[in-house]
Amino acid sequence: MSQQRMQGQPMIIMGDDAQRVKDKDAQEHNISAARAVADAVRSTLGPKGMDKMLVDSMGDVTITNDGVTILQEMDIDNPTAEMIVEVAETQEDEAGDGTTTAVAIAGELLKNAEDLLERDIHPTAIIKGYNLAAEQAREEVDNVAIDVDPDDEELIRNVAETSMTGKGAELDKELLSGIIYDAIKQVSVETVDDDIVVDAENINIETQTGRAASESELLNGVAIDKDPVHDNMPSSVEDAKVLLLNEAVEVEEAEADTSVNIDSPDQLQSFLDQEEAQLKEKVQQIVDTGANVVFCQKGIDDMAQHYLAKEGILAVRRTKKSDIEFLKNVLDTSIVTDLDAATEADLGYGSVTRDEEDELFYVEGDADDAHGVTILLRGSTDHVVDELERGVTDALDVAAQTLSDGRVLPGGGAIEVELADRLRNYADSVSGREQLAVEAYADALELVPRVLAENAGLDSIDTLVDLRSAHEDGDQRAGLNVHTNDVVDTFEAGVVEPAHAKEQAVTSASEAANLVLKIDDIISAGDLSTDKGDDQGGPGGAGGMGGMGGMGGAM
Repeated sequence: MSQQRMQGQPMIIMGDDAQRVKDKDAQEHNISAARAVADAVRSTLGPKGMDKMLVDSMGDVTITNDGVTILQEMDIDNPTAEMIVEVAETQEDEAGDGTTTAVAIAGELLKNAEDLLERDIHPTAIIKGYNLAAEQAREEVDNVAIDVDPDDEELIRNVAETSMTGKGAELDKELLSGIIYDAIKQVSVETVDDDIVVDAENINIETQTGRAASESELLNGVAIDKDPVHDNMPSSVEDAKVLLLNEAVEVEEAEADTSVNIDSPDQLQSFLDQEEAQLKEKVQQIVDTGANVVFCQKGIDDMAQHYLAKEGILAVRRTKKSDIEFLKNVLDTSIVTDLDAATEADLGYGSVTRDEEDELFYVEGDADDAHGVTILLRGSTDHVVDELERGVTDALDVAAQTLSDGRVLPGGGAIEVELADRLRNYADSVSGREQLAVEAYADALELVPRVLAENAGLDSIDTLVDLRSAHEDGDQRAGLNVHTNDVVDTFEAGVVEPAHAKEQAVTSASEAANLVLKIDDIISAGDLSTDKGDDQGGPGGAGGMGGMGGMGGAM
């Protein structure tokens, strides 16, 4: 629809259903949406952080204080909020932990930017100031960082324990940190440049309910949660020659729909004999390779099971694809997709042991190039073990990151207060209105110790004053010990964080905040909420905008 400008009326160039939010209203809306996301997770930060119960549309319950899990499970219907969720996802992918910190800082940066906007400071000046501050903060992280010796087990375990503190894994963090350290050391390799690379793909995590978390253990190999396909098969094979098979040991079906007309019992018997011969041939092909253990990704016919049992071969069917891939690494072998071409060269060597209590197969490899370990996590219920797995996965990521990156930082808010102090000094050298943005950035970083104190039931202002005082006196490792409520040298206290995760959090938070600040106009082709039927939510409609969470009233 369009109409000529008449009698001072504005020209209308958008359809009747279109909605638009401009200038200050758009900025206020975007900042409010982003801050709402940050507020949703800030109470989970730190050792004394609380958990969230998330119930999805199917009624499934998740209980966690893992920032990225909370944000992914929340039904967010707002594009600005989704941009902040991306901060958490990027932090998780790149650093493995620190998602809540990254999102909380992004929210605080936008809150402080709102105050600057109220003082008529242009968004471009704020964005430039934030970029300068973020670049300086990353440099200062590197200046403050403490180098790690790859063989310093205590320090790397401290990093893992700090990550697990406040999560479901905290009660058994000493046992679990030992398991994590042993796991990453077994799968780490040294490059020609003397760098250490942790091959995290060769660490598998399996969970079991009904046992205590303190009974978790590290297996030098892989655990397969399956049963033998036949009762007469051996349950354990010490000198295992393993065939990994991605082909069904079943009668091959015709590619096209076919029908068979049978006129007599002899014809039926002949047909059955032919199928049996086909299965015997498949089993014989397995026997000819010399295999005594078969892990099959697909099905194994009942008759083939019988013949395999007669040959004394242990067979497992419907093995998960991920388990087959992991077995390939553990046994340093290949996956066979065509039995006709299978030979002895396709076998992997090791041992297969059956744990009847856990109903698991433990598979270990013999080859020098074979490597892979499994962390077997145990917990009393599904919810307990799920949260335990999330905590251990994060701790595993940060410990591996620390080993390869080789730098750590004092935790407990120490690094944030130190960065804020250094950024305020740096702000003096920045000219123009950008100086105010740099100072606002420094204030935003101090959200972390403030929230740590709040979540521990302490006075956040008093805590921050004490921390600032300690850092001004030159104690750059002074942080909050929430268990004793004291300001201490957190590095000496074993509260340690990986430097890379902090650098990533600073980068992600500032870039997301700047992206939001640069938007001054929101235009939607339809209703700004995406709560519609599927027929209206295409790429060109409201669905393409990702939804504005009912912003119509902001017009």
